[in-house]
Amino acid sequence: MTSADRQPLSAVLITRNAAGLLAGCLASVAFCDEIVVVDSGSDDATAEIARRHGARLVETGWRGFGAQKQFAVEQASHDRVLCIDADERVSAQLRESILAVLAPSAGEARRLAPAAYRFARRNRFMGRYLRHGEGYPDWSLRFFDRRSARWSDDAVHEQVIASGEVGTLAGDLLHESAESLETYFAKQNRYSTLAADAALASGRRATVMHLLLSPALRFIKFYFLRLGLLDGIPGLVHILVGCAASFAKYAKMLAFQRSGE
Repeated sequence: MTSADRQPLSAVLITRNAAGLLAGCLASVAFCDEIVVVDSGSDDATAEIARRHGARLVETGWRGFGAQKQFAVEQASHDRVLCIDADERVSAQLRESILAVLAPSAGEARRLAPAAYRFARRNRFMGRYLRHGEGYPDWSLRFFDRRSARWSDDAVHEQVIASGEVGTLAGDLLHESAESLETYFAKQNRYSTLAADAALASGRRATVMHLLLSPALRFIKFYFLRLGLLDGIPGLVHILVGCAASFAKYAKMLAFQRSGE
């Protein structure tokens, strides 16, 4: 099936200093009819790599994760979009699942098809792909018709909000993050600050019970109930970092509340 025989698709991603990871990402979405890279102030080779792979580069300021991704979606030429991060790769099976959705179909079948689809994301951590816990399946809604779905405005933990049914596709999105533990801890620290700010801005308040119970319940859920224990040391560390981030979020909220706001 050629691209002329199916619905057109745009791959969109946001970047900043992603030169070390971008080439593999762009190669994995080469089946798309268009690739749009929205960059916010990279001072490495990100722009050069994007152009080399035939991507259309849009340079703009930073809006926050949700708003930036929605801006990227709006730059696409096609209504069907696939959103991906620079450290992610579309697996062969997922590519075929996406192409099957885009295949020609009768008018009624197309009308009844979901406008948005989720798929599993497989996270690589400490040198191995996680198969349990928080690391998998890590369902991600990233493939949708922008006329019926959009990114939330959240500064962190942004998500696609879709109207109507959400379908599920076979195949994994491979999260190839090769960052060090030091970098991963620093990122979680930033995210916990953003999450605390967003919670406070929405009127939520933290209590000591949140501080004590949230990390503990999170550990029980992902290590035991979601079988993170089967992922060995990487799985344990991955879950504990998530628990620490949850603790940090509520600690920061409490500190802000006690400061007199």
